[in-house]
Amino acid sequence: MSSVSSADRTLDHVAIAVHSLEESASTYELLTGTTRSSVDVLEEQGVRVVFVGRVELLEPLAPDTTVGRFLERRGPGLHHVAFETGDLTEELRRLDAAGVRLIDSEPRAGAFGHHVAFVHPSATGGILVELVERR
Repeated sequence: MSSVSSADRTLDHVAIAVHSLEESASTYELLTGTTRSSVDVLEEQGVRVVFVGRVELLEPLAPDTTVGRFLERRGPGLHHVAFETGDLTEELRRLDAAGVRLIDSEPRAGAFGHHVAFVHPSATGGILVELVERR
């Protein structure tokens, strides 16, 4: 369980959709001065993921995936902003009770074994928001 309480939702990371993890990770290593993580493949979400500091790079496994369609429509760029929460299940209940439109009503598997859920962009001024419970 994370040490972050439900009341302390700090910025966890920003995610950027890219065509190539290799090319993009090299650029972000230069920009941040940090080294990239290993690659994590999330088959069920259709992406390969690399973290460079607090930047998550998302490369689609195929054009017909969510990130693949995002790249086709918008090109590379900001995909979502993520906030860390201590109890994701409780946070989803709290947001649902407040009438916030959710994409996920239950946590799902995220990169590197964390649990994640997404808030619909219509509830956040057009920005896809991810909630992360670190494991």
